Amino acid sequence: MRTRHSRRWTICLLSLAMLGGTSGCGTQRDTAVTPLPRHHTSPSAHSDADQQAAGKAALTAYSGYLDASREASARSDPRHPALARFLADPLLTRVRLAIRDAKEHGAMRTGKLVSDPTVTSVDLAADPPTVEIQDCLDATGYRLVYARDHRVVPGTGGGRYLATATATRYPDGRWLISTGAAHEDQPC
Repeated sequence: MRTRHSRRWTICLLSLAMLGGTSGCGTQRDTAVTPLPRHHTSPSAHSDADQQAAGKAALTAYSGYLDASREASARSDPRHPALARFLADPLLTRVRLAIRDAKEHGAMRTGKLVSDPTVTSVDLAADPPTVEIQDCLDATGYRLVYARDHRVVPGTGGGRYLATATATRYPDGRWLISTGAAHEDQPC
Protein backbone atom coordinates (compact mmCIF):
# COMPACT_ATOMS: atom_id res chain seq x y z
CA MET A 1 0.00 0.00 0.00
CA ARG A 2 2.80 2.38 0.93
CA THR A 3 4.51 1.72 -2.42
CA ARG A 4 1.32 2.56 -4.33
CA HIS A 5 0.99 5.82 -2.39
CA SER A 6 4.68 6.64 -3.02
CA ARG A 7 4.20 6.06 -6.75
CA ARG A 8 1.04 8.22 -6.69
CA TRP A 9 2.92 10.99 -4.89
CA THR A 10 5.73 10.79 -7.41
CA ILE A 11 3.31 11.21 -10.30
CA CYS A 12 1.20 13.88 -8.60
CA LEU A 13 4.21 15.84 -7.41
CA LEU A 14 6.05 15.74 -10.72
CA SER A 15 5.43 19.42 -11.25
CA LEU A 16 6.93 20.13 -7.83
CA ALA A 17 10.14 18.40 -8.82
CA MET A 18 10.97 21.50 -10.83
CA LEU A 19 10.76 23.75 -7.79
CA GLY A 20 13.68 25.23 -5.88
CA GLY A 21 15.94 28.22 -5.43
CA THR A 22 15.60 30.93 -2.84
CA SER A 23 12.42 32.16 -1.26
CA GLY A 24 9.97 34.15 -3.34
CA CYS A 25 7.51 36.75 -2.22
CA GLY A 26 4.46 38.45 -3.58
CA THR A 27 1.28 40.07 -2.47
CA GLN A 28 -0.93 40.00 -5.55
CA ARG A 29 -4.35 38.46 -5.15
CA ASP A 30 -5.33 35.41 -7.16
CA THR A 31 -7.20 36.48 -10.24
CA ALA A 32 -8.17 34.69 -13.40
CA VAL A 33 -5.64 35.51 -16.08
CA THR A 34 -6.45 35.47 -19.78
CA PRO A 35 -3.83 35.42 -22.54
CA LEU A 36 -3.46 38.37 -24.88
CA PRO A 37 -5.66 38.33 -27.98
CA ARG A 38 -4.03 37.67 -31.33
CA HIS A 39 -2.10 40.53 -32.85
CA HIS A 40 -1.76 40.17 -36.60
CA THR A 41 1.97 40.66 -37.04
CA SER A 42 4.57 38.72 -38.88
CA PRO A 43 7.54 37.23 -37.04
CA SER A 44 9.83 39.70 -38.83
CA ALA A 45 7.87 42.63 -37.35
CA HIS A 46 9.50 41.92 -33.98
CA SER A 47 13.03 43.17 -33.51
CA ASP A 48 15.83 41.17 -31.95
CA ALA A 49 15.60 43.56 -28.98
CA ASP A 50 11.90 42.70 -28.54
CA GLN A 51 12.68 38.99 -28.63
CA GLN A 52 15.59 39.36 -26.20
CA ALA A 53 13.41 41.39 -23.81
CA ALA A 54 10.69 38.73 -24.00
CA GLY A 55 13.24 35.99 -23.30
CA LYS A 56 14.63 37.89 -20.33
CA ALA A 57 11.13 38.52 -18.91
CA ALA A 58 10.24 34.85 -19.37
CA LEU A 59 13.40 33.70 -17.56
CA THR A 60 12.58 36.12 -14.72
CA ALA A 61 9.08 34.60 -14.48
CA TYR A 62 10.56 31.10 -14.55
CA SER A 63 12.98 31.92 -11.74
CA GLY A 64 10.12 33.46 -9.75
CA TYR A 65 8.04 30.34 -10.38
CA LEU A 66 10.78 28.09 -8.99
CA ASP A 67 11.28 30.34 -5.96
CA ALA A 68 7.57 30.74 -5.19
CA SER A 69 6.85 27.05 -5.67
CA ARG A 70 9.74 26.00 -3.42
CA GLU A 71 8.59 28.40 -0.71
CA ALA A 72 4.95 27.26 -0.98
CA SER A 73 5.98 23.60 -0.94
CA ALA A 74 8.28 24.04 2.07
CA ARG A 75 5.39 25.66 3.96
CA SER A 76 2.79 23.23 2.58
CA ASP A 77 0.79 26.28 1.47
CA PRO A 78 -1.05 25.74 -1.83
CA ARG A 79 -2.52 29.28 -1.61
CA HIS A 80 0.86 30.98 -1.19
CA PRO A 81 0.39 34.44 -2.77
CA ALA A 82 3.60 34.33 -4.82
CA LEU A 83 2.32 31.39 -6.86
CA ALA A 84 -0.22 33.57 -8.71
CA ARG A 85 2.46 36.20 -9.26
CA PHE A 86 4.49 33.88 -11.52
CA LEU A 87 2.15 31.08 -12.62
CA ALA A 88 -0.99 30.84 -14.71
CA ASP A 89 -3.34 27.97 -15.42
CA PRO A 90 -3.12 25.15 -16.13
CA LEU A 91 0.23 24.97 -14.29
CA LEU A 92 -0.95 27.09 -11.34
CA THR A 93 -3.73 24.60 -10.57
CA ARG A 94 -1.41 21.59 -11.00
CA VAL A 95 1.16 23.03 -8.59
CA ARG A 96 -1.48 23.93 -6.01
CA LEU A 97 -3.03 20.46 -6.20
CA ALA A 98 0.37 18.81 -5.83
CA ILE A 99 1.21 20.91 -2.76
CA ARG A 100 -2.19 20.19 -1.25
CA ASP A 101 -1.84 16.46 -1.93
CA ALA A 102 1.59 16.39 -0.27
CA LYS A 103 0.21 18.29 2.73
CA GLU A 104 -2.72 15.87 3.07
CA HIS A 105 -0.24 12.97 3.12
CA GLY A 106 1.96 14.68 5.70
CA ALA A 107 4.77 15.50 3.28
CA MET A 108 6.70 18.59 2.22
CA ARG A 109 9.69 19.51 0.05
CA THR A 110 13.07 20.38 1.51
CA GLY A 111 16.51 21.09 0.16
CA LYS A 112 17.83 22.89 -2.85
CA LEU A 113 17.23 22.50 -6.55
CA VAL A 114 19.91 23.71 -8.96
CA SER A 115 18.54 25.29 -12.12
CA ASP A 116 20.24 26.53 -15.30
CA PRO A 117 17.45 27.56 -17.72
CA THR A 118 17.82 28.75 -21.31
CA VAL A 119 15.35 30.17 -23.79
CA THR A 120 14.83 27.79 -26.71
CA SER A 121 12.31 29.84 -28.72
CA VAL A 122 10.45 33.13 -28.70
CA ASP A 123 7.22 33.55 -30.67
CA LEU A 124 5.86 37.06 -30.31
CA ALA A 125 3.45 36.55 -33.22
CA ALA A 126 1.74 33.61 -31.52
CA ASP A 127 -1.71 33.87 -30.01
CA PRO A 128 -0.79 34.52 -27.19
CA PRO A 129 2.94 35.37 -27.40
CA THR A 130 5.08 32.61 -25.89
CA VAL A 131 8.61 31.80 -24.86
CA GLU A 132 9.80 28.19 -24.53
CA ILE A 133 12.32 27.43 -21.79
CA GLN A 134 14.49 24.38 -21.28
CA ASP A 135 16.31 23.62 -18.05
CA CYS A 136 18.69 20.98 -16.76
CA LEU A 137 17.58 20.56 -13.16
CA ASP A 138 19.72 18.99 -10.47
CA ALA A 139 17.25 17.71 -7.87
CA THR A 140 19.70 15.46 -6.02
CA GLY A 141 19.43 17.71 -2.95
CA TYR A 142 15.70 18.40 -3.27
CA ARG A 143 13.56 15.84 -1.45
CA LEU A 144 9.98 15.04 -0.60
CA VAL A 145 10.01 14.25 3.14
CA TYR A 146 7.49 13.46 5.84
CA ALA A 147 6.83 16.71 7.72
CA ARG A 148 6.76 15.12 11.17
CA ASP A 149 10.23 13.49 11.08
CA HIS A 150 11.85 14.62 7.79
CA ARG A 151 12.32 11.04 6.55
CA VAL A 152 12.50 10.86 2.74
CA VAL A 153 9.29 9.57 1.17
CA PRO A 154 10.21 6.27 -0.53
CA GLY A 155 10.34 6.36 -4.32
CA THR A 156 10.75 10.13 -4.58
CA GLY A 157 14.49 10.39 -5.23
CA GLY A 158 15.97 13.24 -7.20
CA GLY A 159 18.53 13.36 -9.96
CA ARG A 160 19.58 15.47 -12.93
CA TYR A 161 16.98 15.70 -15.67
CA LEU A 162 15.49 17.86 -18.39
CA ALA A 163 12.61 20.23 -17.61
CA THR A 164 10.61 22.38 -20.01
CA ALA A 165 8.28 25.31 -19.47
CA THR A 166 6.24 27.79 -21.48
CA ALA A 167 5.95 31.43 -20.52
CA THR A 168 2.92 33.26 -21.88
CA ARG A 169 2.37 37.04 -22.09
CA TYR A 170 -0.96 38.19 -20.65
CA PRO A 171 -3.01 41.37 -21.28
CA ASP A 172 -1.47 43.22 -18.36
CA GLY A 173 1.98 42.68 -19.92
CA ARG A 174 3.14 40.07 -17.41
CA TRP A 175 4.91 36.93 -18.51
CA LEU A 176 3.61 33.95 -16.53
CA ILE A 177 4.63 30.31 -16.62
CA SER A 178 1.57 28.49 -17.93
CA THR A 179 2.91 24.99 -18.60
CA GLY A 180 5.82 22.99 -17.31
CA ALA A 181 7.04 19.44 -17.25
CA ALA A 182 9.85 17.51 -15.61
CA HIS A 183 11.27 14.87 -17.94
CA GLU A 184 12.86 12.60 -15.34
CA ASP A 185 13.44 9.93 -18.01
CA GLN A 186 15.76 12.35 -19.88
CA PRO A 187 18.98 12.92 -17.92
CA CYS A 188 21.13 15.92 -18.73
